[in-house]
Amino acid sequence: MQIPLQPLLMLPRSVKRRVLVLVDATLVVASLMLACALHWESLAPLVDPGLWQTSIVVALVSLVLFHWLGLYRVVIRYMSHTTVATVGMAVLLSSLVAKAASQWLGVVLALPVVLIYGLLLLLGLGGVRFLLRELYLLSQRLKRRPVVIYGAGAAGCELVAALRHGSEYEPVAFVDDWRGLDGALVEGLRVYQPVRLAALVEEYRAAMVLLAIPSAPRCRRREILQRLSALSVPVKTIPGSADVIAGRARISELRDVALEDLLGREPVPPFPDLLAANIEGKTVMVTGAGGSIGSELCRQIIAQRPVAVLLVDSCEYALYAIEHELSQHPAVGDEGIRVRPFLVSVQQPDALRAIFTAFPVDTVYHAAAYKHVPLVECNLVEGLRNNVFGTLTLARAALAAGVESFVLISTDKAVRPTNVMGASKRLTELICQAFAQQQSRTCFSMVRFGNVLGSSGSVVPLFRQQIERGGPVAVTHPDITRYFMTIPEAAQLVIQAGAMATGGEVFVLDMGEPVRIRDLAINMIRLSGLEVKDEAHPDGDIEIVYTGLRPGEKLFEELLIGGEVKETRHHRIMTSREMFWEWPRLEAYLQELQQALTAIDYPRLRQLLLVAPLDYCPEGGATPRWEEVMRAVS
Repeated sequence: MQIPLQPLLMLPRSVKRRVLVLVDATLVVASLMLACALHWESLAPLVDPGLWQTSIVVALVSLVLFHWLGLYRVVIRYMSHTTVATVGMAVLLSSLVAKAASQWLGVVLALPVVLIYGLLLLLGLGGVRFLLRELYLLSQRLKRRPVVIYGAGAAGCELVAALRHGSEYEPVAFVDDWRGLDGALVEGLRVYQPVRLAALVEEYRAAMVLLAIPSAPRCRRREILQRLSALSVPVKTIPGSADVIAGRARISELRDVALEDLLGREPVPPFPDLLAANIEGKTVMVTGAGGSIGSELCRQIIAQRPVAVLLVDSCEYALYAIEHELSQHPAVGDEGIRVRPFLVSVQQPDALRAIFTAFPVDTVYHAAAYKHVPLVECNLVEGLRNNVFGTLTLARAALAAGVESFVLISTDKAVRPTNVMGASKRLTELICQAFAQQQSRTCFSMVRFGNVLGSSGSVVPLFRQQIERGGPVAVTHPDITRYFMTIPEAAQLVIQAGAMATGGEVFVLDMGEPVRIRDLAINMIRLSGLEVKDEAHPDGDIEIVYTGLRPGEKLFEELLIGGEVKETRHHRIMTSREMFWEWPRLEAYLQELQQALTAIDYPRLRQLLLVAPLDYCPEGGATPRWEEVMRAVS
């Protein structure tokens, strides 16, 4: 059903204003005549020429006053409580005009008549405007999709107001956990308990559930999302309260549910002294500065007031993007922090020496590496050359320059690796451990953690793309699990771990509970309003297919190799000292590895990776036969 209001809505604003003026004039005359009839309980005043003359004069003067008060500048569809005050003032002035005009024209209007006139005019002026507003909203409401709002607090009320002025969604009900609100009316909508949610979605045919709980802890949001995932209705959320307060987002900006909410992991406030220890007042270098972790490290570093931040990356666009972003940071202009981009590979010793010579670097965060497991598996020569010998080149340059602190960003795939990428990262750990044991001028440390949300190659955006395309969603194995952490939290913990280093430690970040990737895919499908297509639901929307483990991929990741694990002052950072080779033995090994890389000798490379203290076990994963790799390259 369509309300026939569209022709009126399409009229020019000047025409709408003239129509409203004519309606108001009629209301003034009708209110005054009706007030007299009600007071005298007779229709005789309606034929009194003096009263008609008075009514016309009152109407003309009132219209001038209404215009002066701005009553015709108000856009009816956006009326608020201020409009009510304006209408009240207009009625008061019009009542005074009626009393004055009656005395001037010699018509007797008793005070009760004036009071009744004021009440009738208030009802008329306000009623017409609110009736038009409700008709407009109703006409829009019929074109909108009904939504249920979870959270009847201040954010929910603000969201209702924003949605009602929009053209997409119509809020139909609130759901809130607090029993004190059960059955109450908030913004004209009834509040229900969460147990009624499924029935509400079916009753109103809700197109979506909107989460309006920006300040709720993540563990609570996780509980709610797990409950919502069973409904197979699309779920969106409003920005967090911090983003709204800071002006980075509006309450009406609906967003997809963040994976952080599905994980339910609460952020931990950092230790300010640890964040600043290796950064404040110092020159800091970040390699891989354009990558997921490297760019977030740069953002956190710039907030700690360093003297300079040196950005090193071999990808031109990534380097441009992070340099441009940091150059807009207020601290760069206000405090004169220097930001210098260097389009350099960590495999270039001369270029690195030139940078260390030009800038007295105090701290290095080494995040540059090839991290994509299947790609490195198929390009193992370049993977080893970049990850292992790039780190060796950078570490030697840092030692020669007298850098105070060198922090290596490692990975959980370095623990008992089944792939070349993990083996290469374990080798970089051995290099830093050997250098830490050999000297004391530069403090070498390593920080090991698992997957980060939203990084390049992350499974989450890939799943979203597959869901948007209508599936199928590809999962490698039904039982595969991974640890996840947000990029900001990982970068923050890396900085704090490096500040606690004394030399040679492997810091391991607490990643929380591992997540089964299949469950993650199911939740993402259901929170998109779709159903998983399987044997139990043959009419579902999106199928999950299992593609098999990729080359070098493990079912489960680990974070510790062994040895004594100790707690630190930060409860999400542990430390361990693990077995390594001293530098003379490692140096001889690296020379052999370099020779095998130069000769592209795959059998020798395999043998060298197996004899090093890496616990490398390619048979543990789905690594292809090395003969196939050799044939592919040749």
